[in-house]
Amino acid sequence: MVIIQVKNLKKVFKTHKREPGLGNALKSLVKRKYLVKTALKGISFEINKGEVVGFIGPNGAGKSTTVKALSGVLYPTSGDVNVLGYTPWKDRIKYVRNIGVVFGQKTQLWWDLPAIDSYYLNKQIYRIPSKEFKRRLNYMLKYLDLREVSKKPVRDCSLGERMKCEIVAALLHNPKLVFLDEASIGLDIIAKNLVRDFIIRQNQEQGTTFLITTHDMQEIERLCQRLIIINHGEIIYDGGIEHIKKRYLKKKLVHVKLETKKNNFSFKGVKVIKEKDYEIVLNLDTQISSVKDLVDYLLKNYNVADINISDPPIEEIIEKIYREKKRI
Repeated sequence: MVIIQVKNLKKVFKTHKREPGLGNALKSLVKRKYLVKTALKGISFEINKGEVVGFIGPNGAGKSTTVKALSGVLYPTSGDVNVLGYTPWKDRIKYVRNIGVVFGQKTQLWWDLPAIDSYYLNKQIYRIPSKEFKRRLNYMLKYLDLREVSKKPVRDCSLGERMKCEIVAALLHNPKLVFLDEASIGLDIIAKNLVRDFIIRQNQEQGTTFLITTHDMQEIERLCQRLIIINHGEIIYDGGIEHIKKRYLKKKLVHVKLETKKNNFSFKGVKVIKEKDYEIVLNLDTQISSVKDLVDYLLKNYNVADINISDPPIEEIIEKIYREKKRI
């Protein structure tokens, strides 16, 4: 079931260009010059109910503009958007009862009040039944370790604590769809794992759909089955993460531990990254030599204690896609 349908979404920003100096300032009152930037160039995509989709791109690619349009915060220049049966910027009051939004750079909590007070305010805004409110609130505060944190003013919380509180506020009314825009900012590794596990459970148990924008590719790999990549206002990829890996992962990292020292390693299709004492780290181009051939060579010519073979970080693949700037 399709719950997000975007067709030819376009957004053009027009800003006043002001030249320095009093004379130019006076001229601009009569005849203004404008800078025009096209943030979205007619993008189209669909998202089904229950999907967890990563929406990524370099800075200025159009990620946040898209999320703002989908959440009803921004009115697009042209194009059609249907989310949960609503046009976000037209049916905003009814629409927002069905969605949750977390913007990493903005807060929905009252700055001078404890987060718990904002939650009780949200209870009234979203008309959450008291029994359901208490059940969900207690569950989330316990799961995310926020029982004490939620009692102190938001301004006194660390960034990581505040982001966890923001996530509770966004999910308290059990929305059908959640937008997470850089929601992992400030989270330490323990908090990140907690939030990731919480999102997975929310998706599996409640069928909640998530659209996640982040620069943390480990988060994308852990949470998302599907990836949409946007660059310069255009979608250049929409599909599975494994498909990207199969297409771009032509190299393997090989970590070798030796029982005896041996230097000056050489093998066809291999670049030596590190060679020190009893350790060798190799970068193997699988288009030139196979993993099997390299392993056979190592076992035959070296006293090998251990071999570990892994893929390069997915960040390297994504960076390459960003640099290519073309549709995959």
